[in-house]
Amino acid sequence: MSMIQPLPPYLVQRFHGWHATGYQANRSWYRRLAEDGQRPRAMVISCCDSRVHVTSIFGADSGEFFIHRNIANLVPPFTPDGEQHGTSAAIEYAVTTLHVAQLIVMGHTNCGGVDACHEMCSGHAPDLEASTSFVGRWMDILRPGYERVKDLPAERQIPALEEQAVAISLENLMTFPFVSAAVESDQMTLHGLLHDIGTGGLRQYDGERFTAV
Repeated sequence: MSMIQPLPPYLVQRFHGWHATGYQANRSWYRRLAEDGQRPRAMVISCCDSRVHVTSIFGADSGEFFIHRNIANLVPPFTPDGEQHGTSAAIEYAVTTLHVAQLIVMGHTNCGGVDACHEMCSGHAPDLEASTSFVGRWMDILRPGYERVKDLPAERQIPALEEQAVAISLENLMTFPFVSAAVESDQMTLHGLLHDIGTGGLRQYDGERFTAV
């Protein structure tokens, strides 16, 4: 395919730097991961946003987290309709094959996806309403959250919708039979987090409100 280009030089340079330092210092660990397979303790569902660096926030090593990223860290409801579902497939694999002990949904402040959902649901983004908009149809998952916050003061709506992106996703997780079974049998716990990009803070959800960790 003629349109495929070599990796940019700055990424090649960074790779060689990592391979000469981080990899060389931990060769036995990487080889063990390759030979024995992965056994992550937790799955983290986070946003694609480049400012959210889950492994750095928790100081995680390779093999520790099974991470799935999508726009606005959303989980769709359980819908086995024959369509392709990347997020649902990742959850199924983490729960039924990897048997993770924790499943964490991690949202963040200043989320572009959440802002887009607010614009769409409030009638200010007709392009996202189009059936051809992948972002718009994905953000439909968060429409119930918008209905919960639309009557709040204007300045509170988007911060509250960022919280709803976590809450709605946790609610949707429990519609998956294998998730609810794992939770109800105490084989797995669910957790909701909201990361403040500007302050570096982290809040956790208790089912009703978010409080500082």
